[in-house]
Parts: sequence; structure tokens; C-alpha cells
Amino acid sequence: MNSTFPQASKTGSTPASVTVAELHRQRAAGKAGTLIDVRTPAEYAGGHVPGALLLPLGDLTVPRLNERRNHPGGPVYVLCQSGGRARRAIAQLAAAGVTDCMLVEGGTQAWQDAGLPLERTPGGGGGLPIMRQVQIIVGALSATGALLALTVHPWFAGLPLLMGSGLLFAGITGFCGLAVLLAKMPWNRSAAAPTGSGSCCTASATGDKV
Repeated sequence: MNSTFPQASKTGSTPASVTVAELHRQRAAGKAGTLIDVRTPAEYAGGHVPGALLLPLGDLTVPRLNERRNHPGGPVYVLCQSGGRARRAIAQLAAAGVTDCMLVEGGTQAWQDAGLPLERTPGGGGGLPIMRQVQIIVGALSATGALLALTVHPWFAGLPLLMGSGLLFAGITGFCGLAVLLAKMPWNRSAAAPTGSGSCCTASATGDKV
């Protein structure tokens, strides 16, 4: 691996990482490296880092990654919305023997918060990020359960208890079953998004929230 890049992750270790500022500097300087976005097609269409290649976490395999590598000699930078799915993607690839992946710290959200440009896929609706969908569903079910426990029967208190336990489990393990399920829903998979270079047929969306 080119010595200008940080040491990539090893299986079972904390993944090597790069800040969005450093990634932007490296890409502006023309340093080679493949950047993949493991969010859903709808999230990607709503706004993505220029040059990022769409490879949703649910579809991630080593052969598909190798098909999309546009700089085989450089590392693979992995990002999602804020980092959780990217970490899982890197762990999944490391378990399969791919050890040249690097986490983009803070993901697409950090890139946007740093004032760096995003690109939008023409015609893409720009769906809500998966974790915001999770928050809406968990919040709605918890509030409904609490209201029903107060007005109908105390047993409905089990619903917010279940939702809270699920969030606790997700926080401890890094795995959110609801997020995995939502990623498979049609509205999160229907947006057309390029899986090639990611540098053409896109429009700037520097000021929009993803």
C-alpha cells in the first residue's frame, strides 16, 4: 500500500479511520483510493460525497466491492450517514479477508457539517436517513404505548419497555434490527443512484440536509 495512506485495519481490530477534512485534502491532491457509501439508494440519492460509489450494506460482498474498486492500489474508504453502518461494513469485509478499508469518521453528516459539497442524483427524492426513520418509529410506538398504558390498560407499558430495550441493545452491540429491516423497505431501495464513478450526472446539494 502506498505509504502516503494510514495503516488500514486488521481483522478483529478497531478500523483505521480518516477525518472528512483529511479525506477531502487527499482527494483534492489526487491521491488514489476507492470511496464507497453503504447507505440505502434513497439516502444516497438525497445527497452523497462527490465520487462516492453506492454499495448498500445489505448488498455488500467482496466480489461486488472488487467490481467497484476504481483505484485497486489504494485503500477503500467506507462511509454511511454517521459511522455505524460503515463500521459494520468494515467488520464484515475484514472477516472476509479485506483489510485495506478505512472508516470515514462521522460519515456523510460530518462531511456536510464541515461545509463540504454534496452531490444529488437527478430525480432522487432524498429519503430520510435510516436512523431518523428508526427514531420516528420507536418514538411513535413508545408514546402510543405510554398513552394506552395510562388510559386503557397498564400492560401497554410493555411497548415502550420493549422499544427502550431494543435501543439499549443497539447501543451496546452496534446492531439495530429495525434499521436492517427498514433498509430493505421499497421506499429505501427504489431511488435510482449511480454505482459507477459517481462523478457524472449529479447536481450540487451543498446546503441540504440528508
